Amino acid sequence: MTASDRKPAFESWGRYPVYDAALLPLNWAGDFPPANMVPSGMLPVGLGRSYGDVCLLRDGTLLPTTAMDRLLHFDPVTGVLTCESGVSLASILDFAVPLGWFLPVTPGTKYVTVGGSIANDIHGKNHHIAGTFGCHVRRFELVRSDGSRTLCSPIENEDWFSATIGGLGLTGLIAWAEIQLKPIVSRLITYEGIQFHGIDEFLALSRASQGIEYTVSWVDCTSQGKNFARGIFMQGDHSHDASPLTRSPEPKLVFPMELPGFALNSATVGAFNALYFNKQMKKRVRTRIDYEPFFYPLDKVLHWNRMYGKRGLLQFQYAIPWQHAREGTEAILKAVAASGLASFLAVLKVFGDVKSPGLMSFPQPGVTLALDFPIKPDVSFPLFDRLASMTREFGGRLYPAKDARMTADQFQTFYPQWQKLERYRDPMISSSFWERVTIDGTGDSQQGRLSIHHR
Repeated sequence: MTASDRKPAFESWGRYPVYDAALLPLNWAGDFPPANMVPSGMLPVGLGRSYGDVCLLRDGTLLPTTAMDRLLHFDPVTGVLTCESGVSLASILDFAVPLGWFLPVTPGTKYVTVGGSIANDIHGKNHHIAGTFGCHVRRFELVRSDGSRTLCSPIENEDWFSATIGGLGLTGLIAWAEIQLKPIVSRLITYEGIQFHGIDEFLALSRASQGIEYTVSWVDCTSQGKNFARGIFMQGDHSHDASPLTRSPEPKLVFPMELPGFALNSATVGAFNALYFNKQMKKRVRTRIDYEPFFYPLDKVLHWNRMYGKRGLLQFQYAIPWQHAREGTEAILKAVAASGLASFLAVLKVFGDVKSPGLMSFPQPGVTLALDFPIKPDVSFPLFDRLASMTREFGGRLYPAKDARMTADQFQTFYPQWQKLERYRDPMISSSFWERVTIDGTGDSQQGRLSIHHR
């Protein structure tokens, strides 16, 4: 059995790269640091919904936190929730929605932990109004491998607060966090879907919707010619008409198997994209829909990442500032369309200017595009390398939580503040991502791991 045939004990959502690691689950914050310290390094991890290797540590010890899933306190008047870091956003919704409260920021899946949300400073469809998840974290307790415990907030140990938000889980274990939720009176979203053709129309719709809380677009990245960059602009607000606030049902659909590598190709995805664009019969559609399909359309199918086959998938997400957003987005979409690789999960949206408290937060004012591709090494790897270089040329940056290919040189250009984060990194904590982008660009050196722990 080869290394690529082995099923790892823990894998990221992209299922690439495949690394072996020991598992040492944490049931309580008191379980960290472990009684027997591991010289090869450790990394706290949540539900593994990061796409690349920020949640992996090759030949190290992963510390799953999902058993640290207790809700500790909730104030029904202010909406302030205190919970352990292994609590999932799905669990928060199950608890809070029936009480009339909702997440202040949510990504495209609710199956991520609070600790992971802080570590990656996740963003959602409302960044232009609400900023990142870190903007709504009031405080948390950080436990270091030397056993020290530090209370972090915007006014207490604010340097540790800043380094940990977006700090990729490297500063220590978040024991618990206090989060500000937002009030709602309905499960429904007042929704409008608008067809557009081209980046100029997308940008015009984005400018016109600045007062609407949630905006996002699906874009067809396979079509060229007159249909180049066509898509559907989706916007919505929480309904103000009171309706029953119930828990969501558990998903029942499961993607049954890994598709063969040839199943997702430019022809099949192109056909899907044409169908998806044209299923909206009118240019504008207004309705009210439940929040589940609006925020989490893919969560209704468990293990949907199997559709990309056993090699897994790569996700590419950039943020390009307004100065080059139009030309950069057009150039990258043209490069993708010409490559023959196909992505039907292409998400295009804008970032606002709400500043995150996080030192290493990914969003910046401008445009962001996220693309998923099946891994076809001879084609997808060179394409991703080229797209990363184009992103740098347009003054943008890539999202570490969704990356598996960024080079050390690219990362250090995108995030010059990485050296400051290194000063706050716990000396016993590392990740395959961090080793890849800060040591020798490969992450293959055990000697490199030991040296980074002690420099």
